[in-house]
Amino acid sequence: MAVQSDSLSLPRDQNGQDALQLIQHLTQNTDPIQNQVLRQILHQNADTEYLRRFGLNGATDRDTFKSKVPVVSYEDLRPDIERIANGDRTPILCAHPISEFLTSSGTSAGERKLMPTIDEDMDRRQFLYSLQMPVMNQYVSDLDKGKALHFLFIKAESKTPGGLLARPVLTSYYKSEQFRKRPFDPYNVLTSPNEAILCPDSFQSMYTQMLCGLIMRHEVLRVGAVFASGLLRAIRFLQLNWDQLAHDIHTGTLNPKVTDPSIRECMSKILNPDPELATFIKNECSGENWERIIVRIWPNTKYLDVIVTGAMAQYIPTLDYYSGGLPKPCTMYASSECFFGLNLKPMSEPSDVSYTILPNMGYFEFLPHDDDSPVTLSRDSPPRLVDLADVELGKFYELIITTYSGLCRYRVGDILQVTGFHNSDPQFRFVRRKNVLLSIDSDKTDEAELQKAIENASELLKEFNTSVVEYTSFADTKSIPGHYVIYWELFMKDSPHSPTSEVLNQCCLAMEESLNTVYRQGRVADNSIGPLEIRVVKNGTFEELMDYAISRGASINQYKVPRCVNFAPIMELLDSRVVSSHFSPAAPHWTPERRS
Repeated sequence: MAVQSDSLSLPRDQNGQDALQLIQHLTQNTDPIQNQVLRQILHQNADTEYLRRFGLNGATDRDTFKSKVPVVSYEDLRPDIERIANGDRTPILCAHPISEFLTSSGTSAGERKLMPTIDEDMDRRQFLYSLQMPVMNQYVSDLDKGKALHFLFIKAESKTPGGLLARPVLTSYYKSEQFRKRPFDPYNVLTSPNEAILCPDSFQSMYTQMLCGLIMRHEVLRVGAVFASGLLRAIRFLQLNWDQLAHDIHTGTLNPKVTDPSIRECMSKILNPDPELATFIKNECSGENWERIIVRIWPNTKYLDVIVTGAMAQYIPTLDYYSGGLPKPCTMYASSECFFGLNLKPMSEPSDVSYTILPNMGYFEFLPHDDDSPVTLSRDSPPRLVDLADVELGKFYELIITTYSGLCRYRVGDILQVTGFHNSDPQFRFVRRKNVLLSIDSDKTDEAELQKAIENASELLKEFNTSVVEYTSFADTKSIPGHYVIYWELFMKDSPHSPTSEVLNQCCLAMEESLNTVYRQGRVADNSIGPLEIRVVKNGTFEELMDYAISRGASINQYKVPRCVNFAPIMELLDSRVVSSHFSPAAPHWTPERRS
């Protein structure tokens, strides 16, 4: 087989052997394919304004590329991206027309990042999706003998001033022809009809998908959502709505709150009276015990299909409680900027998950990472980046990508550790997002953003001669949906005139108004994040926190208050000092329209 970097289609053999052979081919030729990918990208985009800006003059070799093109962040590209968003159709970043923008996590200005994409990128995503089940079939048998209960949703989309769509990558995929008119695949039959997945109303979509999952309970072989948090929201939805769902199944009629005409039409062909199933659901869901509820309702479930790496690892104990410890394979590593690769050992424990980055998906470089000695990037002294085939076992790196759609040497913000190799291709453990402090769902809040939110909320305390002395935070995922908890130690100059509970509730809302649009969308539209909570602690609590850290070996000279905590003894100390708790009294402002 010749070395090819642009092979994006698979023969549809039923046993998946062609797919497995292709994975072998790609991973045996990592560096040659990477070299070809870079040449293709640079040749395709040779006449773009961006590459001409750095004097490549049509060069497609690695040495010239590395010596002339800088490593960049989103802020560096923002002016060019805004020109495209505002309607400039000249080849700025990419020779091919930008078809839409995929929205990524929020910027410091509170807006989602806009990632340019081109039509052929959809083929790359579809290519990676097509490899998942052939890999999984090696570990789990008979997945073609039933269906998948996947809770899939679209999110709000907007248009840029120049008329291009801006939407999350999965919304783009679910609305695409590739998904809506996908050919029948016995390994990927969903219980959810397209009409439910594509319904923009989150209640109607979730209700219909849950109803279909209950009706087809014996056919379900895997249960999942994109993120662990999404599956737990579905379980919480069942807890709140089982009675109405059972009523619909008993009578064969659809909840009048589901008003979408296309859903009502498709459900008329699925929903029939089934008193026996309705009684079963009532018996299972009416009691207090929800342990193992997933396997009790869907007894043939072989595994949970959710992402539980990175910030999602915090949900593993709750998933184990509801599923009885079912396996939780993490199959794919992807982002809005680029789809990267696969987990070739999907049934491994979540703590052992490693992803193999496929060399034909983009051009990948790696910036050596050390938390104690962060690299300062400068165009005068560019850093030494390591190629995909040259990373070293055990070392940590920040991922840098160059894509067909025009991102060149772009810092994704993911920190990875090399755990091994599959043939010549390295495998990586996802460690964390760079600088992310708090995350519940797809939101990502860093320390600077949290600090700014607290400063804004503190303005409400000034008339009471009160200020925030210290603070820390954690993501409380025991509740569903999870929510941010902020611990405040207050200094009150005039105790009799201390801030009221209503004022502290407003402080919660002021913080939420200050957080990025991804967070606010999760609160308002997606119902994936609960109201922010402030817990006021006794004076002296943070001194006790320092004493505890020093007792465990921290240096008194180097001690800094942790801005996010998750260590159980520290949480217990903080919670034992809480004097009052306050929640946001309303949802923050959010609309799908982009700010000017």
